[in-house]
Amino acid sequence: MDKIKDAFTLLQLRANPQPVSCATSAAYSRLGVELLAHRPHSSPPPRHPTMKGKTEIVILLLVGLALVLLLTWIHVHPADTPPPVVTPASSPVSQPVAVNGRADATPAPDDSAITLGAKLGRRFTRADARAHEAILIFKNKYGYFSFLARAGQTGVLVLGHIDPLWIVRVHVRAYDTLAAELIAHAADYGGVAANTLVQAPPVPEERSTRPQSPVRDTLLATLGVTTDNSAWGRGVTIAILDSGTLPDATLGGGRLTYLDIGLGYTGPVDQSLHGTAVAALAAGSSPDARGVAPAAGILSIRVTDTDGKSDAFTVSQAVIAAVDAGAQIINISLGGYSPSEAIDRAIAYADSHGAVIVAAAGNDQASRLVWPAANPRVISVGSTDATGQQMSFSNSGPQLNLTAPGYGIQTAGVNGERIFFSGTSASAPVVSGAIAAVMSESPGLTAPQAVQVLQTHADDGGSAGDDPDYGHGVVDLGWAMARNDPARADIAIAGNSYDTESSSVAVVIQNRGATTTAAMTLTTDVGGNSSNYAVPSLAPDAVATVNLPVDSGQLTREGRLMLRTDLVLPPGFIDQVPANNHRASVLTPPAP
Repeated sequence: MDKIKDAFTLLQLRANPQPVSCATSAAYSRLGVELLAHRPHSSPPPRHPTMKGKTEIVILLLVGLALVLLLTWIHVHPADTPPPVVTPASSPVSQPVAVNGRADATPAPDDSAITLGAKLGRRFTRADARAHEAILIFKNKYGYFSFLARAGQTGVLVLGHIDPLWIVRVHVRAYDTLAAELIAHAADYGGVAANTLVQAPPVPEERSTRPQSPVRDTLLATLGVTTDNSAWGRGVTIAILDSGTLPDATLGGGRLTYLDIGLGYTGPVDQSLHGTAVAALAAGSSPDARGVAPAAGILSIRVTDTDGKSDAFTVSQAVIAAVDAGAQIINISLGGYSPSEAIDRAIAYADSHGAVIVAAAGNDQASRLVWPAANPRVISVGSTDATGQQMSFSNSGPQLNLTAPGYGIQTAGVNGERIFFSGTSASAPVVSGAIAAVMSESPGLTAPQAVQVLQTHADDGGSAGDDPDYGHGVVDLGWAMARNDPARADIAIAGNSYDTESSSVAVVIQNRGATTTAAMTLTTDVGGNSSNYAVPSLAPDAVATVNLPVDSGQLTREGRLMLRTDLVLPPGFIDQVPANNHRASVLTPPAP
């Protein structure tokens, strides 16, 4: 009977304890009487009971009374804590136990199951989930296989299951019957959840008054790449979990392969446009749709249904399939705001196999990330423009890992067309390609190690150090690929940020070279007010911040001020990337 308490706690659907009604007490009493009435016997009872018969009756009456008291206590005292969730890696391996030649059956629904069933019905018909679908998560292999053996008696239709994760996707036909199953086998369950939707972030809208620069066909230059990248990504496989990837010349050379998890290779052309554009940014090889890692293998896994949306179970299933197929990098330019234990388990599976998941942060200009990007094990990616400035639509938050170009990038469309693609959906595959590039140029380097290289050698956008708008910074692939060059020389204006409280702009200067540099000067112009500032000596990878005063009254009157900054380097210093020694941006007053 403790399973009744466990089931309510497990689902976090426990109602407030209520006194036992007269009807309930009467039902418990009838149960005790039925136990007496149906006890087995081999001959009719004597008309005048013997002492032995009287003893049996007394014992049975006591048993019935104890049962009534136990059921009453359970009804009034539901459990206070949920059962612990055991991850697959630490759970025992066992097989279902058969009873009378079949797995344990689910009992008929009672009052508790009916109440729980009503709550399940409300949970599994929410707008952000597949209607009448549930994801059943089991604590161990025993509970998982036992359920599959009796699934036909539990009021559900099994739509799919993932053995390594011990999760099952079901369509609920009878909520009361499913509730009875959960109550009867509560100890087997680690969780029961709606199958929440996961989809491509909405097309971003420009909602900022500041001008931002599209990347167009200069992606590699924007990433600081000035050398031939044709061999980057060789020997590395990037899985694209998306709407499907259409064949295109930029994805040729036998590098594009498909894996069908039940949705086919591609969907309608208008839907597959998204997946095709994403794949080309990661690994396109044509000059007019050049990706970051043109020699990488592309494993396309369609995860969107006919409605153009995916869900937590399908994404989890695709992650497992991609890992098992040997993908070292998994790109997910999809997301939703509902966390999922199923996706979390899939991410843990990928992590334990040495694969990294790269995901879009979202295009809602929100201060939180969509899932799976919000998972701390995922490489979450925000968007910048061609100058390294954060895009106004890009989601931000403390879990943001990196930012990358994601505004007006030329890439592959459908039927050989070239389009301009924007959003964190575009930024994520740029990072996926960058990881593949670093891995291919450093044999033996793992995907997580390549991510660390990108984080360490990222442009320090915004304020100095990690921040919620840029994460570890903006991807600088040119610097990451040349990190071991002892002659590299590159001093850059990394970014600037306006502080309304102090009415000042913090200009961040970063040494991306291999030697210490001194005797530098920063020349500035803020709304026509010019100044010069001495820049302290900078060791490799070090940053310095110069604070520029801003006339807040002038900014309010004029509505915007132009900010121009230039670095004057010491005589004889030859900067390998002189373009980043200059920066221009627009300051606008804070929103009222």
